Amino acid sequence: MSKSSVPVRIESVTKVFKDVRGKADVIAVNEADFEIGAGELVTLLGPSGCGKTTTLRMIGGFELPTKGRIFLGNEDITFLPPNKRDTATVFQSYGLFPHMNVFDNVAYGLKLRRVPTKQIKEKVMKTLDLVGLGDLAQRAPSKLSGGQQQRVALARSLIVEPSVLLLDEPLSNLDALLREQMRVEIKRIQRSLGITAIYVTHDRVEAMSLSDRIIVMKDGFIRQIGSPDTIYENPNSKFVAGFVGKVAFLPVEVLETTGKCTVKFEDKIVEIVKFSSEIKRGDKAVIMARPESLKLLEPGSGIIEGQVNTNIYLGGSLESFVTTDQGEILVQIDNPAEKKVFAEGAKVSIGIIPNLVKALPDIDN
Repeated sequence: MSKSSVPVRIESVTKVFKDVRGKADVIAVNEADFEIGAGELVTLLGPSGCGKTTTLRMIGGFELPTKGRIFLGNEDITFLPPNKRDTATVFQSYGLFPHMNVFDNVAYGLKLRRVPTKQIKEKVMKTLDLVGLGDLAQRAPSKLSGGQQQRVALARSLIVEPSVLLLDEPLSNLDALLREQMRVEIKRIQRSLGITAIYVTHDRVEAMSLSDRIIVMKDGFIRQIGSPDTIYENPNSKFVAGFVGKVAFLPVEVLETTGKCTVKFEDKIVEIVKFSSEIKRGDKAVIMARPESLKLLEPGSGIIEGQVNTNIYLGGSLESFVTTDQGEILVQIDNPAEKKVFAEGAKVSIGIIPNLVKALPDIDN
């Protein structure tokens, strides 16, 4: 790819779907405002109905915003049709032409653009080599695996050299192993080309492993934007914390927020390093505790008493599910061969690692 990558800018974009049957209109996207840097891969992440696919479709021109503006570089593309935008979309369904072989499927866009035959052959083979399908140019789509078909769809989008690549849950039809392999391939290809890419998924593992940044959405609103480690380690709400990873929420009363956050959990006082700027003294809050931020101790040594229900050995780590008065809590033990592992049925106490947990407002949105 010789074309320079470009940024994407979304300015106060709202999409309202009118209900012609007299019911309430649906606000699919509400005042979305963000910018994606040139060459960046950003994921729109959220549950079904959160507005992520609608946002992607507005960038691609398949939906028009009710209000707001969309820019590719300095060009306002808000109301341009899809074929007038310098974007290409990889859809959830591969959409390959069954009567064409792999070569012709990938070459289709170039033929529409009346590119000379010699150039088409060179570009198609170069692109197929890029996605690891150089030896399958003459094969019919029906003779390909799901992962291979998805690579063809990706090659077909890349060959027209778009400034921005849009990917709408492209791996949802693949099995777990193929999804993992294709995640690696998509990231490798995007990085090697330096292309700006926007990826839609509801799968947090895909988002975490692929993205430079993640935009978390819920109910049409953007809830948080940040790098994968920021979203995981420093979520700004219970919703974001729960959506991007396993977590336990422990109810606390906030005693002090000067420097560190001092909270009271049942009859115990706990100091926490990370806390939301929205909480203040006297508030009801929660400690966000991920499995790796907890540890198992002898009874009476931690802040929650419980009993080990199930141990699951995962090689480099062990997951202990502990029954407590706060419900079942998952504790992750890294390098279990070097740690004390409490047997199933054992009485234990759960302690926290203060710099790995965070205090958040006790609000679900």
